[in-house]
Amino acid sequence: MMAKNKEPRPPSYAVSVVGLSGTEKDKGNCGVGKSCLCNRFVRSKADEYYPEHTSVLSTIDFGGRVVNNDHFLYWGDVTQSGEDGIECRIHVIEQTEFIDDQTFLPHRSTNLQPYIKRAAASKLQSAEKLMYICTDQLGLEQDFEQKQMPEGKLSIDGFLLCIDVSQGCNRKFDDQLKFVNNLYIQLSKSKKPIIIAATKCDECVDHYLREVQAFASNKKNLVVVETSARFNVNVETCFTALVQMMDKTRGKPKIIPYLDAYKTQRQLVVTATDKFEKLVQTVRDYHATWKTVSNKLKNHPDYEEYINLEGTKKAKNTFSKHIEQLKQEHIRKRREEYVNALPRALNNLLSNLDEIEHLSWSEALKLMEKRPDFQSCFVVLEKTPWDETDHIDKVNDRRIPFDLLTTLEAEKVYQNHVQHLISEKRRVEMKEKFKKTLEKIQFISPGQPWEEVICFVMEDEAFKYITDADSKEVYSRHQREIVEKAKEEFQEMLFEHSELFYDLDLNATPSSDKMSEIHAVLSEEPRYKALQKLAPDRESLLLKHIGFVYHPTKETCLSGQNCMDIKVEQLLANSLLQLDHGRSNLYYDSANIDKVNLFILGKDGLAQELANEIRTQSTDDEYALDGKIYELDLRPVDAKSPYLLTQLWTSTFKPHGCFCVFNSIESLNFIGECIGKIRTEASQIRRDKYMANLPFTLILANQRDSISKNLPILRHQGQQLANKLQCPFVDVPAGTYPRKFNETQIKQALRGVLEAVKHNFDVVSPVPTIKDLSEADLRIVMCAMCGDPFSVDLILSPFLDSHSCSAAQAGQSNSLMLDKIIGEKRRRIQITILSYHSSIGVRKDELVHGYILVYSAKRKASMGMLRAFLSEVQDTIPVQLVAVTDSQADFFENEAIKELMTEGEHIATEITAKFTALYSLSQYHRQTEVFTLFFSDVLEKKNMIENSYMSDSTRETTHTSEDVFPRSPRGSSLDYNYPDSEDDTEGPPPYSPIGDDVRLLPTPSDRSKYRLDLEGNEYPIHSTPLNCHDHERNHKVPPPIKPKPLVPKTNVKKLDPNLLKTIEAGICKNPRKQPSRVPTAPPENIDQSDNYADPVDTIFKHKGFADDIYAVPDDSQNRIIKVRNSIVINTQGDEENGYSDRISRSHGERRPSKYKYKSKTLFSKAKSYYRRTHSDASDDEAFTTSKTKRKGRHRGSEEDPLLSPVETWKGGIDNPAITSDQELDDKKMKKKTHKVKEEKKKKKTKALNPPIRRNWESNYFGMPLQDLVTPEKPIPLFVEKCVQFIEDTGLCTEGLYRVSGNKTDQDNIQKQFDQDRSISLESMEVTVNAVAGALKAFFADLPDPLIPYSLHQELLETSKILDKTERLHELKEIVKKFHPVNYDVFKYIITHLNRVSQQYKTNFMTADNLSICFWPTLMRPDFENRAFLSTTKIHQSVIETFIQQCQFFFYNGEIVEAPNTVACQLPPSNTVQMVEPMVPLQLPPPLQPQLIQPQLPADPLGII
Repeated sequence: MMAKNKEPRPPSYAVSVVGLSGTEKDKGNCGVGKSCLCNRFVRSKADEYYPEHTSVLSTIDFGGRVVNNDHFLYWGDVTQSGEDGIECRIHVIEQTEFIDDQTFLPHRSTNLQPYIKRAAASKLQSAEKLMYICTDQLGLEQDFEQKQMPEGKLSIDGFLLCIDVSQGCNRKFDDQLKFVNNLYIQLSKSKKPIIIAATKCDECVDHYLREVQAFASNKKNLVVVETSARFNVNVETCFTALVQMMDKTRGKPKIIPYLDAYKTQRQLVVTATDKFEKLVQTVRDYHATWKTVSNKLKNHPDYEEYINLEGTKKAKNTFSKHIEQLKQEHIRKRREEYVNALPRALNNLLSNLDEIEHLSWSEALKLMEKRPDFQSCFVVLEKTPWDETDHIDKVNDRRIPFDLLTTLEAEKVYQNHVQHLISEKRRVEMKEKFKKTLEKIQFISPGQPWEEVICFVMEDEAFKYITDADSKEVYSRHQREIVEKAKEEFQEMLFEHSELFYDLDLNATPSSDKMSEIHAVLSEEPRYKALQKLAPDRESLLLKHIGFVYHPTKETCLSGQNCMDIKVEQLLANSLLQLDHGRSNLYYDSANIDKVNLFILGKDGLAQELANEIRTQSTDDEYALDGKIYELDLRPVDAKSPYLLTQLWTSTFKPHGCFCVFNSIESLNFIGECIGKIRTEASQIRRDKYMANLPFTLILANQRDSISKNLPILRHQGQQLANKLQCPFVDVPAGTYPRKFNETQIKQALRGVLEAVKHNFDVVSPVPTIKDLSEADLRIVMCAMCGDPFSVDLILSPFLDSHSCSAAQAGQSNSLMLDKIIGEKRRRIQITILSYHSSIGVRKDELVHGYILVYSAKRKASMGMLRAFLSEVQDTIPVQLVAVTDSQADFFENEAIKELMTEGEHIATEITAKFTALYSLSQYHRQTEVFTLFFSDVLEKKNMIENSYMSDSTRETTHTSEDVFPRSPRGSSLDYNYPDSEDDTEGPPPYSPIGDDVRLLPTPSDRSKYRLDLEGNEYPIHSTPLNCHDHERNHKVPPPIKPKPLVPKTNVKKLDPNLLKTIEAGICKNPRKQPSRVPTAPPENIDQSDNYADPVDTIFKHKGFADDIYAVPDDSQNRIIKVRNSIVINTQGDEENGYSDRISRSHGERRPSKYKYKSKTLFSKAKSYYRRTHSDASDDEAFTTSKTKRKGRHRGSEEDPLLSPVETWKGGIDNPAITSDQELDDKKMKKKTHKVKEEKKKKKTKALNPPIRRNWESNYFGMPLQDLVTPEKPIPLFVEKCVQFIEDTGLCTEGLYRVSGNKTDQDNIQKQFDQDRSISLESMEVTVNAVAGALKAFFADLPDPLIPYSLHQELLETSKILDKTERLHELKEIVKKFHPVNYDVFKYIITHLNRVSQQYKTNFMTADNLSICFWPTLMRPDFENRAFLSTTKIHQSVIETFIQQCQFFFYNGEIVEAPNTVACQLPPSNTVQMVEPMVPLQLPPPLQPQLIQPQLPADPLGII
């Protein structure tokens, strides 16, 4: 304890800090820095340093324990270690003078001495005086550390004299220095060490400091230390130096000048700041708070050092700046994200360059706000700007703040976006241009590498523009396309050569010889060679095809989901279900009826008469029938009533059937028209399924004269119409009755209605009523090729749209059932629809009564597959060929379609099969009647087919040359055949490929002369006296009364009545060369048995049969022509496609063969493959055929510009209605030398003169145009008269120039003009259409066309110019090249046509329609030139342009916009004057003009 007590205590020194003090007057408004110097020394930490210390105190504060009524402050003590490690304690006293805040005079204290003497005191005493910390401590001492001055007294050991060297505050430095000098004198008396502290050196005035130094230098041992309390510079040094002076044992400190000391201090602060900032930068979340971070860092030495040097406030400011930087960095990143996302948003909302290319940014903003996707790309904030809202923290919301778009940066992005779209558009254009360049390079083959092609495109502009990557991408795309196309074409080629593959049985394996044959044949094909560089792929495709051919299933079908089997199953599954459901709703309520609602339709009061007769036989409207009473509600309707359709459709009357009564040809025709209107209204306009399937019953009213010669004709026509309508026909019973109707007729008719209602219910009854599959009367297989370019419902609609269609037996997903009246009975027909590959198994293994073979006329492969399939079908099985295309116009505009349709009909002709054409743009095919003839033929041959099947189950085929054309049990005409007796009840004929667009009926003005037959054709009525002209048209019904002779009658070919006008014109005007089918009319002195004759050269001669020559009148002048015909023993009068049966029925039964031995086309096609790989054998070695070529069979009408004999000296043109003529056959059979020579000879000698259409000599018509005009009258007089007449009387006539006028009237107009040039057309009482036809005939008779041949090519090339203005100006220049005479007439006629087109709303003749009618007349086309036929549409458009732009071409007018042709489409209710509306009853199958192209012209060349 003693030792411990003897341990020396560290020395303790008391230092008094003195300097200028007093009132503001004495020291100025601020002190000299004594308090700050003491504060910094005693409490050096920045947080404990207070820069403001006041000496103005209240009396209370002055009397507090801190001041303690003294004029000095005790700052506490500091323990300090010297360099030698010796510690000492320094007590710090500040001598000051406190001022009363009330009087601003020094407070009174116990020591009343002035400051100079008081500050020099070496003994200080103040009991319980507390340590001073800061001004805020005064009055709140308990809130601060309380430390008393030791023992209440201190002895001063040294003085620290403070001199302020700064500018000072209202204080003169000299006065301060004087005060200091006096104070120094008093201090020096105490003999205590003194140090001068030059304060506020951070604001130092140099000369003040020099004066202080000068002052000190004049004193002995007086040291000056330059200090700054604010920056803590040399504060400790001055106290340490004073202590050294008090304790000489201590080392003398080095006095460092302020600037050097300041640099050292600042370096220390900078280092600490850097360390602290790095420490702060570890904080990455701008949401962090100072409190959280400071608590975390408070023990870190870098943190503590910085806090000590700079203080918490600065540290917090540094932290806040860092947090703000983090926030701004986050906002910057978000802004960058938004700006980067803006182009994508603009691409979504403003991707159309044409829409925004010329929009400003503000306009684009308004446009974007209207977009539906705006909200998904942008967000509109309630508060703005966006970076001052909480939206910056919604990192998952990627939408762009809309107010960001108002910045210049966003506007720049928009501008860049527009420029990008422009450049991208240019880039895409260049890529497409480069793509087109590649397409033009013919030698680029599938699989060719880019390196082999690049050298050929180096100079291409587009190639230079795009990048290498783009060019390679374009080439890769091009390669993919051509490879894919080449593979598709290769696959299509394989199908086209189907005969090469389908000659083996299913599941067979092709031998090596067969494979060699396949490769040998295919290697000649360009499509085979196209895949030369992709040989493995080619071989793979070939093997895959072969595998499918011999192992076909719908799962492995090469068409995938387009397999016909799959599509048929899907369609039938949906359609039959809907069909049955719909019918059940229609007929369920009618199953058990007690009340029968009947419409009675008749003309001229006939309906009312029948209704009265029924009421007469009823009792209170109740009628007894078969033991049951029925209440009858009768609604007689006059067929002539304008309210016919309105009367039928009433909400209160639902008819069960309709009685249609007639008593004359006229009333029958009228009934037919009404039924057509009702069905059209129900099916196409009102969509009324009930009325569309309304049962009709035809009733023939009794004549007053029961032996009327018209009764057999009425009975015959009524039965035919009933067959067509699939409804009962009630005939007049045998015997004589006084009234028009009798009870037997009424009961029979009523039974028919009840049976029809019951049948309709039975079809859809939930009780199974479908017969077993084996009980089907007929089994028909319809075959179609997978991948053909038509919809399945197109070929099935004739069945599905029928009310007699229903589902087949369960499990037959590709079959349907038809209940149809054939002959006199209702038959059940099963139709199975299969692909060709599925049909092969059926053909070989199952009983089939007939085939409907469908092919696309757009696809050669479809025809190839049909040929391959048909070749192996037994020739005893009837076949119906069906060609499918879009419209009849395809035949005329597309050579490939024309060829395939012609080939199909040619094959049908060779094998005595049916042929029809279906058009996707026509609605007529939606009737089962198109197959009625075929079904009848199948039914007739049914027993023979079944016997053949049963007797020859293996069905081996023979290939002998005998019986190549075997006798078919029954022929059937491709044309509109009329039965020879009233018992023949065949339905309507199949389609003619002429198509829907061709008008075949007489004009309405001629309706009264004609009556309606089974097919809807019209011909003269026999109730009136027959003149020669009318009798020419009547070639279907044999003249009554005269019996047929007993001599054997040759097979007779019945002619289409719609061909009559065309044929008459051909006979009259060119007797030397007749159309292939010559209608003949017997004069009064010729036996009626000779009324039928086949046209010249249309019958194949069979060996052993002699020719028979018929002498028949040529025309009304009874000129004679020779008609050759083969004699065969067949009295049916019903042939198949121009062939009579080859073998007499007396030859007996024969063994079935195959169709390929019956058709030269099929046989030669199959044999051609053999010849390619074996020998060059002739077809005739194994195929027997006639030496005589078949002439063209014309089916056209005068309304058809391409089928009429426009240029008869050229022999007509190919079309599906004309079989190959001599010249065409010669072209196709070039293997024989003499045929080639004949062809060349014909070409050399072919006349180029126009046809002679007149049968009188004329010195006006047919003359050169130059001979008919003068300079004074540049327009031919006849043309002027015709145009003037038309414009005065008929400019608004419907169908002007399209509807042909009467042929005789046209001739009379020209004959009369020949005789008298001054004749007035008005006085002739001719129709406008006749004058229009005569005008067209005038131009057709000119030696040269009005538009010279020399300019045709220029017109063709000019019409291809894309720019409209440039094209029109070029055409204008070409027109100027016309001969002046031609120019004047052309200008005149085009101006007239322009006036006609302006009335299109009433005449329905637009410039387009007129051009169709007139271009062949004005340009005189060479229809035999196939190249010319391919450009017919272009030439027609040229004439259309001349008509539309008439003012521009001839009168220097402005270019006009083309009128809206839609406005001129003929409405269904307004088509009567041009062509009757299409109804199931009235028209031949090809017609449906209002549904396709009503603009097709009538007789454009005016020849007929």
